[in-house]
Amino acid sequence: MSGHNKWSTIKRKKGAADAKRSKIFSKIIKEIQVAVRESGPSEESNPRLRLAIQNAKGVNMPKDNIVRAISKASSEGANLTEVTFEGYAPGGVAIFVECLTDNNNRTVSNIRSIFTKRGGSLGTKGSLSFLFERKGVITVTKGNFDPDEFQLEVIDAGVDEVDDVGDAFVLTCSFENFARVRKKLEEMKIEAQNAEVQRIPNDYKKLDTDTAQKVLKLVEDFEEDDDVQNVFHNLEMTEEIINAMG
Repeated sequence: MSGHNKWSTIKRKKGAADAKRSKIFSKIIKEIQVAVRESGPSEESNPRLRLAIQNAKGVNMPKDNIVRAISKASSEGANLTEVTFEGYAPGGVAIFVECLTDNNNRTVSNIRSIFTKRGGSLGTKGSLSFLFERKGVITVTKGNFDPDEFQLEVIDAGVDEVDDVGDAFVLTCSFENFARVRKKLEEMKIEAQNAEVQRIPNDYKKLDTDTAQKVLKLVEDFEEDDDVQNVFHNLEMTEEIINAMG
């Protein structure tokens, strides 16, 4: 299984019984607001909004929350700006942080502070982007469908990898095929648990367990920040590291 999919699986299982649901809701609400501001409140004509709502349903966000987010988008979503940050964690692990913020100065200060506090360093924009490739990653809960036939169908639609993670399949495709694969799943009447564009490392960095835990602590600090939407890294998630996380 790919290193990024191992980490995605760990976070998914950890998040299911986690008290951070409100944090997840907050991030999805921001995404809904930005999507509405960009292309309007109609799901049918706004692919980004449709994707955000799909992910909201995947984490069991109440329908009322989704409706309120859309209705408030014209005022609250207007000031949100997408910004990214790149830097290094302990051990030379590359970190890419995606944010949605209404105060860029605050966000820059917080991101720099976390890097410094956890022994990392903030780099210049574009300095590490070449280490990652944007790909579509879709999680589909196993259901009443033939697994072999399902895999053949999605591969034909443009999926490059199908990882079996126990109760679900994690599908990975190129950024260019992301919309096509999602459309194929809709045609198959299969609702994705989660679908997003991730920055997948071209190469992974292997570290000892102690240093790896320092890296993951830095990642967790970023994920705790209200302005942070996604954090990507190229740490190889070995069995030793996974076991050390409990």
